[in-house]
Amino acid sequence: MLGYVSPESIKRTLETGDVWFYSRSRANLWRKGEISGNYLHAKSVEADCDGDAILLKVRPEGPTCHTGNPTCFFTVIDKLPDFTKTDTGPGILEELFATIQDRKHTMPDSSYTAQLFKNGVERISQKVIEEAGEVAIAGIKQNKEHLAEELADLVYHMLVLISAVGAKPEDLYAKLRERRQ
Repeated sequence: MLGYVSPESIKRTLETGDVWFYSRSRANLWRKGEISGNYLHAKSVEADCDGDAILLKVRPEGPTCHTGNPTCFFTVIDKLPDFTKTDTGPGILEELFATIQDRKHTMPDSSYTAQLFKNGVERISQKVIEEAGEVAIAGIKQNKEHLAEELADLVYHMLVLISAVGAKPEDLYAKLRERRQ
């Protein structure tokens, strides 16, 4: 099968031996088999020569494909399919949100993100307001480097707020797609 991963899903795979993936549509980590019972157990995790693909060699418990087939690759192609680019937002936002979701789930003591969740939505909202003000000041000063730093802080805190209220980045992307029309 083919699945998307994030740094956190690979970390969990290596720690637990069970294969974890990243769901772009749900913006969350998921363990293969958690619903179907058809788990994948990692035998090895290997990166390709330029580090942009990962191959997981696994021991499956049951069929790998949700259709019941042993593999997801059983459809023969006799003509080039339509490869349409998805419009879900930059990958770094998805990766960052996955990390935020993981911190929300695991709540490690040393995590700033976990501390924000412990302090509640009100404090997270205050941080968004604070960072927005710092973005505006950096913009007025026309300091491009400082503006990028403050925008990164604002986006991070906005993603934490999205998570804290139970929303997901796709909700934001959908609104942005509506507005570009």
